[in-house]
Amino acid sequence: MMFPPPASRMLPAPSLRWLFAARWLLAMLFATCAAGCASLPSNDGRTASKAFDAPEQTSLGRLTQEKRQQAGARSDSGFMLLDSVGAAFSSRLALIESAERSLDLQYYAIHADSSTEILLERLRDAARRGVRVRVLLDDLNTVGKDAQVLRLAFEPNVEIRLFNPLPGSRSSLLARLFTSLQDISQLQKRMHNKLFIADNAMGITGGRNLSDAYFGTDEKSNFVDLDVLAAGRVVRDMSASFDRFWNDELAYPMQKLVSAADLEALRKQPAAPGGDPSNPAPKPVPVPSVPVPTLASSVLPSMTPTAVLSAEPRPMNLRQIALTWAPAVVLEDKPGKIGPDDDEADAGDTVVDGLLQLMGQARQDVLIVSPYFVPGAGMMQLFAQMRAKGVRIRVLTNSLASTDAPAAHAGYARYRKDLLALGVELYEMRTEQEGTVGGMGSTAGFGSGQVGGSKSGTSRASLHSKAVIIDQRLAVIGSMNLDLRSQRQNSEVALVIRSHAVSARAAQQVNATIAQGAYRLELDAGQIVWRAPPGAAFKDARSEPEASTKLKLLVRLIAPFAPDQML
Repeated sequence: MMFPPPASRMLPAPSLRWLFAARWLLAMLFATCAAGCASLPSNDGRTASKAFDAPEQTSLGRLTQEKRQQAGARSDSGFMLLDSVGAAFSSRLALIESAERSLDLQYYAIHADSSTEILLERLRDAARRGVRVRVLLDDLNTVGKDAQVLRLAFEPNVEIRLFNPLPGSRSSLLARLFTSLQDISQLQKRMHNKLFIADNAMGITGGRNLSDAYFGTDEKSNFVDLDVLAAGRVVRDMSASFDRFWNDELAYPMQKLVSAADLEALRKQPAAPGGDPSNPAPKPVPVPSVPVPTLASSVLPSMTPTAVLSAEPRPMNLRQIALTWAPAVVLEDKPGKIGPDDDEADAGDTVVDGLLQLMGQARQDVLIVSPYFVPGAGMMQLFAQMRAKGVRIRVLTNSLASTDAPAAHAGYARYRKDLLALGVELYEMRTEQEGTVGGMGSTAGFGSGQVGGSKSGTSRASLHSKAVIIDQRLAVIGSMNLDLRSQRQNSEVALVIRSHAVSARAAQQVNATIAQGAYRLELDAGQIVWRAPPGAAFKDARSEPEASTKLKLLVRLIAPFAPDQML
């Protein structure tokens, strides 16, 4: 893991968080089902590979050099915040279409839906023109419909590996959890890293997984997220982190775990023409265990990109983007953090450890964006020390109504009064957003040629961005949350960028989100009050705003059974 010189964490799926919160209540179930659970095959015979050298010999590498020379920059790494859903999607398309040698993707979750359909099509096309494609996925979510993403591995020049795989059923996430309960300690350790790298020259990291909900096109719920596009020297460090996980013994070639016949058996058949889902079409003859074509219809047979887009999406014009050149380092967890031996020496210092060290050096202010915020005793002690030095601390996190993980909210809620008593400023995001233009997750960029329009004005919003801005000069953007799960269980990756311009831009996005759609929490006679911002259409509240009575009661019931480290 890399740190600055001394002078100078879909997180586990909500279903998984609920499982961990109820761990102690399910102990007897774990014991009785363990004997019948499946085991993993051996992981012998893997071929090691690494990022290609000499990225400067590719078009993206040459473009990076040109931009640096035009800017007269001393720093060898350039950055651009991807603070709208349009920029997040079009930048990924641009990297795919510009790649000449390699595309490396590392994700906690890639869901099989319309936006991912487009990305997978473009990845397939890149592979067919000779680009080597490596996709490293955490194994937890490769179940049911989402397992169809793995069909891409049957294309020439494409390899998919599954990290920390779980034995047993892939029919659904619930079945997968149930058949993996014999090793609860390994089940809860997940690879949460998010990297999207082209030609070892340009790459993207941040909090965003790949699915409709992360690109503003889900009809029910959308995540407010933040990415950063990086170019130059720091991308080689991002690639080195990818390689360490790719070549680790916990990274299994997909074909060792899943066959083409397995994927065909998992595929849900489309409804009969003119019929309804309750009257499915006859099942075709099962496909033997041979490569399956990965056309667009292979992932979602009933859906094609043109059916869900108002126009063909266009890639970002990378020649026209403005990069901010600045010193930067990669904060990265080692694969050993989620190894089976639970050896902390293998993990070393973690991303969150490094982030806390940086926060402890703050002189003026720290702005934290963390959708799951469960500080724990150690972090609370650090906050007390920072406040004693006069450091202003602001935190934007989810409200109970906006969170997708109520169990995590139960852990956060137990610290709210103590945080407010320390003078920490707490803001909770609303789930009903009247508009997000100008803030994180802005719909800017969703016009002609982009993914078919954001639903953020009508669907439920949930904060998913992970960022920390220190003294308006350091911006840390990555996959980590400020909670004990990111610190001790999940592997994470982040960029630390020393730039007033990048920090100011990120802070502007966060502040706009706070001003447009967040409550500020205050203590009034020992009780929490949720204050609406001036001029807001919504009002102050004295109980979890927008949350149902049923949800409030549920969180109160599970809170005593939700240890901080499991959230």
